[in-house]
Amino acid sequence: MPCGQPESGAPPARYVLGVDVGSTMVKCHVYDRAAAVRGSSCRKVESLSPHPGWVELDPEVLWSQFLAVIKEAVQAAGLHMRQIAGLGISTQRGTFITWHRRTGKPFHNFISWQDLRSAELVNSWNKSLLLKVIHVIFTVLHFLTGNDRYLAPSFLTFSTQQTSMKLSWVFKNVHEAKEAAKENNCCFGTIDTWLLYRLTKGSVCATDYSNASSTGIFEPFTKCWNPTLCSLLSIPMSIFSPVKDTSFNFGAADSEIFGVPIPIMAMVADQQSAMFGECCFHPGDVKVTMGTGGFWNVNTGDHLFASRKSLYPLIGWKIGEEVVYLTEGSMSDIGTAIKWAQDINLFSNVDETAKMARSIVDSQGVCFVPGFQVPVDDQYLCSSFMGLKPSTTRNHLVRAILESIAFRNKLLYDTIVKKVHIPLQTIRADGGVSNNSFVMQMTSDLINKKIEKPENADMSSLGAAFLAGLASGFWTDKEQLKKLRRIETVFEPQKDSEEYRPAMDTWLQAMKHSLHR
Repeated sequence: MPCGQPESGAPPARYVLGVDVGSTMVKCHVYDRAAAVRGSSCRKVESLSPHPGWVELDPEVLWSQFLAVIKEAVQAAGLHMRQIAGLGISTQRGTFITWHRRTGKPFHNFISWQDLRSAELVNSWNKSLLLKVIHVIFTVLHFLTGNDRYLAPSFLTFSTQQTSMKLSWVFKNVHEAKEAAKENNCCFGTIDTWLLYRLTKGSVCATDYSNASSTGIFEPFTKCWNPTLCSLLSIPMSIFSPVKDTSFNFGAADSEIFGVPIPIMAMVADQQSAMFGECCFHPGDVKVTMGTGGFWNVNTGDHLFASRKSLYPLIGWKIGEEVVYLTEGSMSDIGTAIKWAQDINLFSNVDETAKMARSIVDSQGVCFVPGFQVPVDDQYLCSSFMGLKPSTTRNHLVRAILESIAFRNKLLYDTIVKKVHIPLQTIRADGGVSNNSFVMQMTSDLINKKIEKPENADMSSLGAAFLAGLASGFWTDKEQLKKLRRIETVFEPQKDSEEYRPAMDTWLQAMKHSLHR
């Protein structure tokens, strides 16, 4: 029976959908009450690069892919649309679009979080006298009050990954958006907001706290869009949508889309969704995602933590009165580096890489320096191999790439231990690279901690489904969700971290040499 055309006697709603719109794939899984996957579908996300350093997504293509994976997953499960109790949507963070409030017509393509078009603007701001003045003012305020709210602005620097700078670029360069904003006819939205707007045929425009806090324009302390930052960057406040709970009834998809009005019960940013899917509900719980990029998230409970080095605070989720905060550290070029290595034929199947790395005792001094995502105005900073010799083989190159991931995991972990004054509890890994046993074991050895890996690495999809299930009453509470977790492997330390010291020191020297050559 085609999805969207249920029989009159179809069973009641007994399943939830979790859709993950990631950087490389759009995935949908159908989950039953035991959180087992009953049907799945995925489509590859095709990014556009109209100019060097620009990364865009076609909104109509993404919309079509989103609808397709939902219909295909439900059909693969042998179900009817009316059997779906709710839809949860997890999305890549920071990728955004602006459109006309009345007509719904976009002013431009989605601008990806990976996009570098704001590099000039970023460099200009970071060198500006005004930013130095802001640092002084907020340093004094933090000293006088001791309030962490003033700590982050005291060392504020902009980067190309931030939504704020790219949005500022839009209002400087896209005339139609600027004119529409003057008439209060311009809407801004990350992917979740755009999908909600389309699903409800323009009747609902909103986002959730996790997605809002990931833009860098939303103030996590006050839980409001930041008027000061918007004023500095000439971003009109009228463009922003209301911010709702993460697990919440956002409305229903128009019945013309799927044949029945499917309730939209959760919207959540992908890393926060993976955190929820891993059931990292308690302060000190740690989630490590290794996908296109790498992300370490620590649950800091009701404490919003601000740090000066490598870490930043986020809202994990808001459910009713409960607001859970996270501290995050990130690194680029995790899955990207492995995909590149496959593209240049270092290996044919990613599953081979762990075996290749183990087939040799070490990398023979070869080091991989990551750096695929670099500012467009620095053409010399790039990814590289160092220590190459006539005896270097593909195995050495592959091992060097995998070692670089583990070494960077170690650096981020050490920063978290030093800066986050909360005892770390369980460490749980997900994402495609978590399937690589070499990286996982080496990371466990280096940090001297157990790391749990679940049966299903698609935690962003599961987290969205969990949140939707809670809002719809499909699941009762978080205690029930914890009982549904399925652990595939637990990696325990097998080597003393000091055994890796020579290799890691060599890698650190290669990193420094690359940055200062």
